[in-house]
Amino acid sequence: MRTITLKNEEETRVFGRQLGQNSKKGDIIALIGDLGTGKTALTKYIAEGLGIQETITSPTFTIVQEYHDGRLPLYHFDVYRIGDPDEMFELGYEEYFFGDGVCVVEWADLIEELIPQEAKKIFIEYGQHEGERIYRCTF
Repeated sequence: MRTITLKNEEETRVFGRQLGQNSKKGDIIALIGDLGTGKTALTKYIAEGLGIQETITSPTFTIVQEYHDGRLPLYHFDVYRIGDPDEMFELGYEEYFFGDGVCVVEWADLIEELIPQEAKKIFIEYGQHEGERIYRCTF
């Protein structure tokens, strides 16, 4: 696991955009971190890297939001409100996870047993300084 320290929002933007630019069909990016660590902000930058122009919002109540105006579709999940991983079957999550787009899953640890082994996991922690984040990445 590699550790990356991002000192500010601009460094987060650069990291996220590069991740989006390098993403390919079928990629799953699992974001794990406490409330307020920047999971949705990182997702916005991944979307920028995919060329998505739409405004990215957290799908806290809808669970999944689809964006189709980039070079690949983006399926943005926020599973914070999922009480049981079996609820993901009702959403048809497999069509997203094994489809033609890129999936970003916020709070992925809550459905850990459904996240494929090859998913790119990013564990996000607060850094020591204001705005700083520590990313522990499995890729």
